[in-house]
Amino acid sequence: MSQSKGQSEEMIIECLKCGIVMEPGKVEVMYMNSKFPIQLPKCHKCGMVYIPEELAIGKMLEVEKALEDK
Repeated sequence: MSQSKGQSEEMIIECLKCGIVMEPGKVEVMYMNSKFPIQLPKCHKCGMVYIPEELAIGKMLEVEKALEDK
């Protein structure tokens, strides 16, 4: 995925495969046999999803710890 900032400092994320701008879309993230619905930037042509680093490292670590405690 390529990222660039527009004039309004909003992050624009493009699909490297298709070259089109990703738009927020509903996706299901599966982790440790549990599904979580979430809005993430998604390519509406090929279905590729962009997962920001802060989500992958921060939030998913919190989810992992919560599931392990169960």
